Formats: sequence, structure tokens, C-alpha cells
Amino acid sequence: MTKPHHQKGMTAIGWLVVLGLIAFFSLIVLRLAPMYLEYAKVESVMDSLRNEPGITSQSRMQILKLVENRFDVNDVRKVDPKKAVKISKDKGVMTVRVEYERREHLMANIDIVGTFDKEIRIIAN
Repeated sequence: MTKPHHQKGMTAIGWLVVLGLIAFFSLIVLRLAPMYLEYAKVESVMDSLRNEPGITSQSRMQILKLVENRFDVNDVRKVDPKKAVKISKDKGVMTVRVEYERREHLMANIDIVGTFDKEIRIIAN
């Protein structure tokens, strides 16, 4: 008696499906990574405001200029500080908030949308 022959491995169609899935998820990662790296830079700029001496006594325009300069140094190009940064002062506490949305084209008529929000509170000395 002979043993029945069993096929081992994947077919060409199976390999194409696996490679297609790998390519699709790689495309998504390549589109998302720059968005999150930029957000990490925005977070570092916001956190650096806490260490700025006399920040709570500066005007809104001075703080926006400071944020804009730090965005330039950190190469944050797609976030407009005049639109995204909100500054409020209340009872000795200054709140600086960056809220923005990023869209990246994925393919055809599909976009990836990321919504980012960072808020810091600085107590006046």
C-alpha cells in the first residue's frame, strides 16, 4: 500500500494574498509614522514651555512667536501655530493647548485622518 500524497506549502495565490496584505499594512504604517513623529515634536515643544522662565507674564503674541520659532527648529511644517494653539489665563494658571487634525492620502479616495490634542497647564510664580 502506498501512502496518500499531501501537499506541503502555500500556493501561488496564497503567496499573493500574503504579500498583498503585507504591502497594504506597510503602506498604512508609512503614512501614519510621519504624523506621529510630528506629534512627538509638538509634544516636546509644549513640554519645553514649562521650563521657559517668565512664560506666564508674556503676552499671547509673544508665546505664539515662541511656539512658532520652536516649531521651525523642530521642523514641524504642517501645524499652523496661529490656528492650532489656544492660550488662556485664569487665576494664575496659564493653559496652552494645541489641537489639530492631519490628513494623509492613502490610496484612491481613501484618506487617513489623525486628530491630535495636547494641553499643558503652567502655574504662575
